[in-house]
Amino acid sequence: MTDLASSPPPPAAAPARAVRQDLLNSKPPPNYVAGLGRGATGFTTRSDVGPAAAAAAPSLGRGRGNTPYEDEGGYEDNGYDENQKFDEFEGNDAGLFSTADYDDDDREADAVWDTVDQRMDLRRKDRREARLKQEIEMYRASNPKITEQFADLKRKLTDVSVQEWESIPEIGDYSARNKKKRFESFVPAPDTLVEKARQEQGHVTALDPRSSAAGGTETPVTDLTAVGEGCPDSVSGLAVVDPKGYLTDLNIMKITSNAEISDIKKARLLLRSVTQTNPKHPPGWIAAARLEEVAGKLHSARQLIQRGCEECPKNEDVWIEACRLASPDESKAVIARGVKAIPNSVKLWLQAAKLETSDLNKSRVLRKGLEHIPGSVRLWKAVVELANEEDARMLLHRAVECCPLHVELWLALARLETYDQARKVLNKAREKLDKEPAIWITAAKLEEANENTQSVSKTIERGVESLQREGLDIDREAWLKEAEAAERAGSVLTCHAIVKNTIGVGVDDEDRKRTWIADAEECTKRGSIETARAIYAHALSVFVTKKSIWLKAAQLEKSHGTRESLEAVLVKAVKYNPKAEVLWLMHAKEKWLAGDVPAARAVLQEAYAAIPVSEEIWLAAFKIEFENNEPERARMLLTKARERGGAERVWMKSAIVERELGNLNEERRLLEEVLKLFPSFFKLWLMLGQMEDRIGRGAKAKEVYENGLKHCPGCIPLWLSLANLEERINGLSKSRAFLTMARKKNPATPELWLAAIRAELGHGNKKEAGSLLAKALRECPTSGVLWAAAIEMVPRPQRKSKSSDAIKRCDHDPHVIAAVAKLFWHDRKVDKARSWLNRAVSLAPDIGDFWALYYKFELQHGNADTQRDVLKRCIAAEPKHGERWQATSKAVENSHQPIDAILRRVVLALGVEENPNVTEP
Repeated sequence: MTDLASSPPPPAAAPARAVRQDLLNSKPPPNYVAGLGRGATGFTTRSDVGPAAAAAAPSLGRGRGNTPYEDEGGYEDNGYDENQKFDEFEGNDAGLFSTADYDDDDREADAVWDTVDQRMDLRRKDRREARLKQEIEMYRASNPKITEQFADLKRKLTDVSVQEWESIPEIGDYSARNKKKRFESFVPAPDTLVEKARQEQGHVTALDPRSSAAGGTETPVTDLTAVGEGCPDSVSGLAVVDPKGYLTDLNIMKITSNAEISDIKKARLLLRSVTQTNPKHPPGWIAAARLEEVAGKLHSARQLIQRGCEECPKNEDVWIEACRLASPDESKAVIARGVKAIPNSVKLWLQAAKLETSDLNKSRVLRKGLEHIPGSVRLWKAVVELANEEDARMLLHRAVECCPLHVELWLALARLETYDQARKVLNKAREKLDKEPAIWITAAKLEEANENTQSVSKTIERGVESLQREGLDIDREAWLKEAEAAERAGSVLTCHAIVKNTIGVGVDDEDRKRTWIADAEECTKRGSIETARAIYAHALSVFVTKKSIWLKAAQLEKSHGTRESLEAVLVKAVKYNPKAEVLWLMHAKEKWLAGDVPAARAVLQEAYAAIPVSEEIWLAAFKIEFENNEPERARMLLTKARERGGAERVWMKSAIVERELGNLNEERRLLEEVLKLFPSFFKLWLMLGQMEDRIGRGAKAKEVYENGLKHCPGCIPLWLSLANLEERINGLSKSRAFLTMARKKNPATPELWLAAIRAELGHGNKKEAGSLLAKALRECPTSGVLWAAAIEMVPRPQRKSKSSDAIKRCDHDPHVIAAVAKLFWHDRKVDKARSWLNRAVSLAPDIGDFWALYYKFELQHGNADTQRDVLKRCIAAEPKHGERWQATSKAVENSHQPIDAILRRVVLALGVEENPNVTEP
């Protein structure tokens, strides 16, 4: 191969640019190697030619020889580009096989490898996701969000009142970049200006000349020499300013933007076109006049509306607008021209009467209008309102002649007439308006007002029949509203008559009971007690043996009636339902609460005669004797009840009587005897165990509790009593073992968890108590008693967040509500604490502990009225449950105490944990 230097030079005739272009576009000569002449020989690697070709091709050196790419035809054009992009996975082989065919074998191989990749990816997925989750948690722990950092501060925002929010100042822009430095320069006035002003003796007006034309005054300023010298006023040291001119112009000034002025001009132009093209269109004149009024040109507005009155003399709206825009002196003249042009316009006559100042002149104007429009009800009403009673009666006689179809005029006349004349008036009204229910209702009210009680129901009955004959549909809802209106007006008999004759209209027989009870409850909610009473009375006349209706009627009388009305309802109830023991018991209880013990005994005797096998009646009779300190009579009743085959409750009451009398042997004998008959009644085991514990026989009490658990393994009070006994006798470890066993046999029981937590806290094991509480909340996540304990156990700074979590889990649990109330109590937020305590006793009125807490709060922060209200509500609720309430009320020394006495003793018995004023960690 010859060197490029020894090759013959190109022909001289060809230009140099053409030779270079020809060399670039032509194929290289045979055996040509670029750069070989200057020693820049190439080399080949395995990635350039592939493994097979690399093995067959000899390595290149600096000497001469053929390259693997040489052949007779020079370089082979096989689509290979030496400047191709390097593939990260295949290297340069991607370019080598880019022209190869992709057949089914290749496709199958790729599918196999894809399946392998997917399988390997699934095997690593769990580890990869776990690792990713751990990395995310570590990152979030080390880099918490802003919202998490300020979470506790956000919770505190709920305590900010509206006044505190409003007192927060608005933040302004205090950044330095937005503050523009104001360059102020103080340059004295040049002497030439001062001298020229002095020579000219010129005065400058402070106001624009146009302002003086509008009513302002010119206020001259002192000469500019004095201004330049800064000479103060000789009197007060201040510049003299005449305030009258400024105040006058400020009064007439109307601040308007350029846009508003432009809009007014456009609107004026448009309305001018309207009034010119259609001058008989009244709204156009009214709009144009109001536009000028808004623009401050009242004179132009009056001129425009005057032209409108001339163009549209028969339109009352134009005249009323002209009267409004006119001055007070001219308004009467304007309205006079209006009524002259339109004498039949009611609006104009009413407007004319409104312009008068005295009632006499107003009445004259209205009567003048009635001469032109005798059939106007509005004019008649207006003139009657201005007249006295005698004149009003005369006017109404004339009014019903002119307007015989208007019921209000007839009713007004009937109210002003005497009884006989009113009846005649209503009869005439009925002839004219035979489909008007109000006339019949007014007639019934008239009869009731004159004490004709027998005629009230007949009148309503005749009215309903007459209206139905005339084809009028009786709307039951509308008539009930009329009954409520009659009750509010004091016409009780009319109300009852309306209900009696219309309550059953349009109601199917099978829906009557449900519909009537719903109507009565709705009337009670709206405060219409007499209407509800009438509905119940009618329902009981139809369903005389329905116990549920009698109970609701009795409850209504108990809440809103008197003792006499309640007594009457209960007497009828037991008369028509002699087998309903709940009615007998309610009757006897009301007698007992009224202090009439002999009457209560008599009622129970009648009840026993009607239902001789009723255990509830026996127990009610026992309770009356027991509560009235008659233990011997109570013992005799219970003995008879046991002989007649009394159930376990009768035996239990017998043991209670013996316990109060101090007969331990008899009490033990009764309990042991009844346990043979009723071994599954857990209260008997509790009473026997408590009796043994009370006399100091702990081992015997433990044996009783264990025997009781054999028969009642799911009884939580037995487990708790046994655990407390073991803690007192054998210490915490034994009690802990029993509580653990109890939780295994009775899972998800918050009371057992709470007992275990309190046992640990009682011995100072706070860490163990916290661990137990966490386990308890996992097992019982919606238990209010556990969340309340959690709120009390955490340190004070964490209690708000813990209470927030508790409310989210169990919002309507009274224990949580009471715990939050104690937090507010501790923070001296009296109103919030009172609100939350009231919510707690409303949610659970049967739990006496909440009432005691509420009463203690009112004793500290309330007054006599609030304390009396809480006490009254507690007595009405008659609470029977609660940890401290039961311990106090069931004590032997408190067996006959009333509810208010027990409430006060529970308040005294509240421990340190119930007192928010103690120092807490």
